[in-house]
Formats: sequence, C-alpha cells, structure tokens
Amino acid sequence: MGTKSREMIYGASVRAAAERAAEARKQADRLAVEAWNKRMLGFQGPAQPSPALGDAINAGFGYLEVKCLGCNTHQTVPLNIVRRPKSTPIHELERYMRCRDCSRVQGRPFKRSHLVALRPTKISTDGPASTWWPVPVR
Repeated sequence: MGTKSREMIYGASVRAAAERAAEARKQADRLAVEAWNKRMLGFQGPAQPSPALGDAINAGFGYLEVKCLGCNTHQTVPLNIVRRPKSTPIHELERYMRCRDCSRVQGRPFKRSHLVALRPTKISTDGPASTWWPVPVR
C-alpha cells in the first residue's frame, strides 16, 4: 500500500482557495470601478487615478463611455478591442479617443474627448457599433 498523493490530500483545499481568491479579486475590481464611476459622474472627474483596463474587464464593465467635446455626442467603446496592455489605466485612453463624425465627416480639427464612465453594456442600441475608435500609437 502506498500513501495518498499530495493532490489527493491538498487538491480540494488549493482549488477552493484559488476560487475564493479569484472571487475576491473580482469583487475588489468591481468596487474600484464603481468608485471611479461615482467620482466621474458625480464630480465630472478627476479621471485619475483610474482602474486598469484588465480590472474593468474582470469586473464586468466592458464598455467605456466617451463624450466628444466637439459635437456633444456620447458613445461607448468596447474595451476588448483596445490594443493596449491590460495594466494600462483607463484615464490614459482619453488622449487616444477621436470622434469619427468630427474628424472625417464634418472636417473639424481634433477635439479633445472626455471620459464619462465605465459601463457593463452599451448605451446605444441603434446605429453602428461605435463612432469612436482608439488611435494606434506608432
């Protein structure tokens, strides 16, 4: 007869601890995103410090609401298409956002955008997916 393997002895407790840790990280990320949203919606900023891109996705907030200061439109940008490291703070995305309507259609010069809040769902259901796009950095 042999002895029990370490997997048999400790496996269940290790898996349970890993699940509790993942849930605690998700809850912490959710609270950080909600605090940032309340600061942005209540006081109109400041945008920094902000949660990281990966933290927002982990918390279930997959969209960033952005307001164009040129045409006053609000749009949502899906965070899963942003080509940045997951450790990038959300407030650093503000400078890369440009309104397609203002830049191409109306021929206006570059207008600065304003971050509004992180959202779990899109704010608009009709029309194209988004008229905002992150500008790639070379």
